[in-house]
Amino acid sequence: MEMPAKINSAMQSLAAKMPAVFNVPKAGDVVEGRVVKKGARTLYFDLGLWGVGVVYGIEFSNALSIIKNLKTGDSAFVKISDVENEDGFRELSLVEAQSQKSWDLIRELKKSNKITAAKITGVNRGGLMIDIGGVSGFLPVSQLSGEHYPRVEGGDKNKILEELSKFVGGELNVRVLDFDPKENKLIVSEKAAEEEHLKKAIGKHKVGDVIAGEISGIVDWGAFVKWPADGDENLEGLVHISELGWQLIENPADFVKVGDKVTAQIIDIANDRISLSLKRLKTDPWRTSSAFLEKGMIIDGLVKKYNPFGAFVEVACPGEVAGQNETLQGLCHISEFDSYEKMAEAIEAGKKYQFKILAFVPEEHRMSLAKV
Repeated sequence: MEMPAKINSAMQSLAAKMPAVFNVPKAGDVVEGRVVKKGARTLYFDLGLWGVGVVYGIEFSNALSIIKNLKTGDSAFVKISDVENEDGFRELSLVEAQSQKSWDLIRELKKSNKITAAKITGVNRGGLMIDIGGVSGFLPVSQLSGEHYPRVEGGDKNKILEELSKFVGGELNVRVLDFDPKENKLIVSEKAAEEEHLKKAIGKHKVGDVIAGEISGIVDWGAFVKWPADGDENLEGLVHISELGWQLIENPADFVKVGDKVTAQIIDIANDRISLSLKRLKTDPWRTSSAFLEKGMIIDGLVKKYNPFGAFVEVACPGEVAGQNETLQGLCHISEFDSYEKMAEAIEAGKKYQFKILAFVPEEHRMSLAKV
């Protein structure tokens, strides 16, 4: 490879000024250089006291995506792959230098526990593919913040993938959880990046506090409520299905909708998670109904569903709690019909019948019924 005349002259001039003793570069060193000449298949760098280096051959081909953005005068990090070739140049690698610098960045981010922006480059059912400084990594669904976690009814995997796809092309703030350059592994967490803020915001709340927020997501086991916590940030808690209302709720989506404004009470704070209740801010219909219902009374009831033990029957709340849209649930035991088949013949799900109260125990939220 013939040395360009201007570069050769520069090297001779530099050698004349070079001190007698200086640190000799080694293969594997990563240094910063300045582009002095860009050719069709070669790229020359001024390495200061270390002379002139060149990127060519397979290293040039591998670095085309980097080289296309470089112009004469630009600085870039390069890795010395050969201290001196037959033409007197340092042979350089742009790709290896970028990779080493990128992993150095990841190593520093992990050591300092700093938050950094990760670009979302792709998606699969398990999470998001990300890029930090040229290093590809993975952000598992479980490590997304509460705000970005995909709340999909029934856990439909295709719908989850659809929700995750909305993040591609954007950025999320994350912390490095784990990495291994040898295995080209990088795992990050958005949830961990929120920890400090969450702890501070959650620390301002205590069990018993009442918050005003809105339903931000619905899952099979309950509903999420989001409310303003600190500045523009929000906190989010879960209302378990058993805490949505005093009545039997099979599907949270039948009881609340995303965007509904609600008032909830904090019933537990553990591991930076807040548990909420809607029903505890309402009058217990079992307690107030005890003034109107008693053993032996005949009442109207709606058969909701069957189970191996009998049929669940919904009874409208009498008196002052009727305005809460709450109901009571009683059980008409299968022993009242001798068999499941006879029960299904006698009372049909979705229809109303008259029932006799066999037992009413409000403190246990229990009512036994028999069809009249």
